[in-house]
Amino acid sequence: MAPAPPPVELTRSPALAPLLARGALLSPFKRPRPDAGFPRTRLVLSALRIDSARLARYERVCGFPTGEEALPVTYPHVLGFPAAMRLMSARAFPLPLLGLVHTSVRITRHRPVASTGAYALTVYVDGLAPHRRGTEAAVVTELRAGGELVWESRSTFLARHRTAAQPAGTREDDGRPELLPVVEEWQLAGDVGRRYGGASGDRNPIHLHPLTARLFGFPRAIAHGMWTVARCLAAHGTPDAVEVRADFRAPVLLPGTVAYAAKGGRFQLRGAGDRLHLTGDVRPA
Repeated sequence: MAPAPPPVELTRSPALAPLLARGALLSPFKRPRPDAGFPRTRLVLSALRIDSARLARYERVCGFPTGEEALPVTYPHVLGFPAAMRLMSARAFPLPLLGLVHTSVRITRHRPVASTGAYALTVYVDGLAPHRRGTEAAVVTELRAGGELVWESRSTFLARHRTAAQPAGTREDDGRPELLPVVEEWQLAGDVGRRYGGASGDRNPIHLHPLTARLFGFPRAIAHGMWTVARCLAAHGTPDAVEVRADFRAPVLLPGTVAYAAKGGRFQLRGAGDRLHLTGDVRPA
């Protein structure tokens, strides 16, 4: 096996708009398959600091209390997202950025992460895998303080295409879990995607306006998956050292009404007719 290339040091977080444009332009030329090559580069921001104004906007739109000493458990994902986009929009990344679906996230916070101080952030693609609906890529984000790993996540992204395991026209069992008791109902405004996009930097057009969402096959704008996770965890609460697992089941249309359900360490976000949008669990690390 060839040695891994040396880490690529970034002097600042990449600008997202050019990356989205590059990924969109390259998407028609991508031919996804699970045995394709993928970039082995590790992108590193070695002196990352938290923008307190941007953090406060994020906390407000997600429902976290503002002014806390520790970062919300999902916030490092926002810090790593531009670097992840740089990798996934690159010519060497085999999956098309257009139509790529965030299917799951796994977060481990080893200890509370202060909202002040400097951190080293590392992002890399951890591999490709076959999925019943296409090919899935795993992207890992790691946050370190003084060399200590304090937070890490693993997100999976699906490029849908024909596979031998799932021929067109067939349906598979979705493994529907037990429905949990509803704790709250939330009325979601039509601008949630724009507000979260402003706080997170993720201004994918499917989240911003009905017109741009319709260009990609959605009847209305849809909420960011990571907003739905963050909003549920703001309601649920998390211990200092925690493992979070969340699976995205169906998009949340904006505006709309959803039900937050929870029991023990498990949580769900459901829509009309008990349609599952999100399932997850929280456990001490």
